[in-house]
Amino acid sequence: MAFDNPLAGEIWSSKYRFNPSDQKGDATVEETWARVAAALAEAEAPELRETMRAKFLDALRDYRFLPAGRILAGAGTARTVTLFNCFVMGAIPDDLAGIFAHVREAAVTMQQGGGVGMDFSSIRPSGAAVKGVGADASGPLSFMDVWDSMCRTIMSAGQRRGAMMGCLRIDHPDIEAFIEAKREPGRLRNFNLSVLVTDAFMAALEKDEDWPLVFGGEVMRTVRAADLWAKLMQATYDAAEPGVIFIDRVNEKNNLAYCETILASNPCGEQMLPAYGACLLGSINLARLVDKPFRKGARMDEAALADLTRTAVRMLDNVIDISRYPLEAQAAEAKAKRRIGLGVTGLADALVFCGVPYGSDKAVELTERWLGVIKREAYRASAELAQEKGPFPLYDAAILDRPNLVTLDEETRALIARHGLRNGCLTSVAPTGTTSLLAGNVSSGIEPVFAYAYTRKVRQPDGSTREEAVEDYALAQWKRLHDDTPPPQDVFVSAQTLTPADHVRMQAAAQKHVDSSISKTVNCPESISFEDFGDVYLEGYRTGCKGLTTYRPNPVTGSVLSVEPEPAPAAAAEPKLAPRPESLDGATYKISWPESAHAVYITINDTLEGGTRRPFEIFINSKNMEHYAWTLGLTRMVSAVFRRGGDVSFVAEELKAVFDPRGGAWLGGRYVPSLLAAIGGVIERHLERGAHASLPPAPEPETPLPVRPFAGVSCPRCGGFDMVRKEGCDTCFSCGYSKCG
Repeated sequence: MAFDNPLAGEIWSSKYRFNPSDQKGDATVEETWARVAAALAEAEAPELRETMRAKFLDALRDYRFLPAGRILAGAGTARTVTLFNCFVMGAIPDDLAGIFAHVREAAVTMQQGGGVGMDFSSIRPSGAAVKGVGADASGPLSFMDVWDSMCRTIMSAGQRRGAMMGCLRIDHPDIEAFIEAKREPGRLRNFNLSVLVTDAFMAALEKDEDWPLVFGGEVMRTVRAADLWAKLMQATYDAAEPGVIFIDRVNEKNNLAYCETILASNPCGEQMLPAYGACLLGSINLARLVDKPFRKGARMDEAALADLTRTAVRMLDNVIDISRYPLEAQAAEAKAKRRIGLGVTGLADALVFCGVPYGSDKAVELTERWLGVIKREAYRASAELAQEKGPFPLYDAAILDRPNLVTLDEETRALIARHGLRNGCLTSVAPTGTTSLLAGNVSSGIEPVFAYAYTRKVRQPDGSTREEAVEDYALAQWKRLHDDTPPPQDVFVSAQTLTPADHVRMQAAAQKHVDSSISKTVNCPESISFEDFGDVYLEGYRTGCKGLTTYRPNPVTGSVLSVEPEPAPAAAAEPKLAPRPESLDGATYKISWPESAHAVYITINDTLEGGTRRPFEIFINSKNMEHYAWTLGLTRMVSAVFRRGGDVSFVAEELKAVFDPRGGAWLGGRYVPSLLAAIGGVIERHLERGAHASLPPAPEPETPLPVRPFAGVSCPRCGGFDMVRKEGCDTCFSCGYSKCG
């Protein structure tokens, strides 16, 4: 089939197509589906394989069921990769040898394609005594730096850098340093951070009590709960991290609480897992299951939804048996509990098709209804699989008393009581970034639509770019059915027009029917007050969410959407510029900038005026065409200032003060806050050279060390500024790049 838009085709080709040089690969996306269906059917009894292969292929067609990227890219390829997305590593011991053994395990896991989460609360705090060596402990943050350095060197499955989640309990003595860690430029940029908040802390906060910071049963010091909460909220308000995980609620609601304790979450927060816990993912595309979209009587085809759910459960259960595992402990954990993470995508588009605004009362009602169907059918399918293939090894009838199962209808509970369950946990809502783009740019997960239409830059063979319009799936379908009729704005709402309360109530509605958790970002306007921002988290706790991540545009992380300022009035009379001589002398300087494959070259030419050298013009060049527009503009403007004459030192000072929300770099042993600031430094050195003619040209700075951004607002692949933060991941609207962590 043809792709719904060129972006989908490019994502398939770059991320999910099996295209080896030494054997036949996937010529079309249909062949990708066929490869995956055949691989998953191999886990069936021989007499069922062909029947199930055909059933699995039917589920994949038309992007109705979207296995997670690891499955799409790896199933049936014989590559040494895992088909699991999510891992939480083992409990980290509080000794040096054990800590570094766990660093190795995380590296092996990421090398095979898994994202990892760790709880660092077991490491003694900074300053604590290390018995036997007469030294003080450096604390968990120093060891997180080791993990961060390791992650920078690991290309996850050969395609993208590994993703990590770092967690610390709210009662750990180093919690304040953990909260503030990402304010330090360049630190822990390969981590998402979350604080494990307990019910006891929330009670202390409500009562305005003091809160003990404890390690090894010893109270190290005491802080006011409200002050600690304010510090956490301020960091999140300023820089979108850390997130919050309500860890006691996670364990209380866990189906498998009778045989495990949840330690931490995977990098995007939808899978809360025990030591060496592993989970695989897949999403039902709700946008493809709506009958009569945009028409009277438009509704979800619940019979099709139920049938697709049952097939998806079987497919994901089979992945457990055909996947590789980076560590034996992960294989043992996965096979003992057979945990799967079945979720949804396209919820917002499905609501649009039904004429229902995201965040409305009706949207909450339909979200609960549709996810309720998935929950019911998933448990029924798992019980029937248990009858056919046997329950998961650690199954205990006590599971029927767990919170997620007591709300099931009596027929489903009776089925489980007779046969058990094949899978210990069944549902979660994961980020669907690139798989949603593959499916025609449907809305991602349970998120609202971020932009119904935007412009994408397409790189050409000669290095130039062309622009291409990309539309949300729902808008594209509206235009197909209604030609030039404008869509109803009260239905086509976006993330930027919704209130934080709308986001929270939708997450809470979905959480009622989800075993594990949900990867979702609550978008907040930049203008939200600090007090109202803190209330978002309190409301999330009150309404039953297991965790919360917010994003507020701010000076640290930047803004997803911006408004161009009004142009300044033109000057009354334009002064004449000095004519350019036929030839000029000057110097060329080179800047190597992180995340850019090509250096930037700065040429400054001088003229003699009264026996004194002064700059006359500047040229900025690079093979990176993403810089072309602004470097050309800067060249013309600064050259015009130079040609006017007079004291031009202010140019260097102004440029050196420019802060880039994407992050700066270390150049020549100094932190430079932006590429523009680096150019300002070049101009400053050149001016000094002119004032002291004997000075040689400044040497090229040492190789810069990259500084990772706080949150994705600039794309490291294409250099564009169309990044959005959603579901714990950075996704580029321009080129389809996506990175969690």
